[in-house]
Amino acid sequence: MTEKALPEKAAGILRQLRKNYKTEIDTLRVRDLDLRILQVSDIEPLLKGRDPFEDVSNFPFWVRLWDAALILADSVAGLPLPPGKRLLELGAGLGAPGLAAAAVGYQVTLSDYEPHILDFQRVSAAANHLDNVEFRIIDWNRPPEMEQFDTIIGAEILFREDFFEPLLNILRRYLSPDGTVYLAHDAERRSLAPFLEMASEYFKIGVIPRKITTEDKETTILLNRLQFRDVG
Repeated sequence: MTEKALPEKAAGILRQLRKNYKTEIDTLRVRDLDLRILQVSDIEPLLKGRDPFEDVSNFPFWVRLWDAALILADSVAGLPLPPGKRLLELGAGLGAPGLAAAAVGYQVTLSDYEPHILDFQRVSAAANHLDNVEFRIIDWNRPPEMEQFDTIIGAEILFREDFFEPLLNILRRYLSPDGTVYLAHDAERRSLAPFLEMASEYFKIGVIPRKITTEDKETTILLNRLQFRDVG
């Protein structure tokens, strides 16, 4: 899809983004959906020669479409959908899982922590002709007042221990009493187990391992489902 094929507002956002990023709109196949996702085509200028895994706190995780996001997008697209269900994607980055949810009928809120990330999401939503998507900046340490959601999702959002408690507070605050959280992470993500142990005080937790092969490498992704424990 070219810039000319976008609505004018989205085309203007894309022109601004291209002043700072090399971008392309790629098609991502999710079940029977063809999603157009605006991506950064060259991340080297962002890394400036640094090893991204020496200091994960400074790595721009949002610029990559992670294997966990692909698995989460596939999983969300296959969920049964009662009418009017609201879904929040935390740390959405490029937003593939949330956009897949919107394409199958969810009322979706994509969130992240910087305005330019949301601009990537806005262009992708427009490229897919999705008008059931909202965009919110959410600071996990100072979360805004929002209505509760039926479903909350996140892919590769557990990479810093100091985020555990703020994330747990957000899940408890934003999830409806009978809602469900879906988290997808690489099975080798060492921070996943300690977070789930912390979350188990409040949530029942299930896990489904999913395998994905990209670039001739097989990766195991753990899809965790969290639901509030029964009270009383």
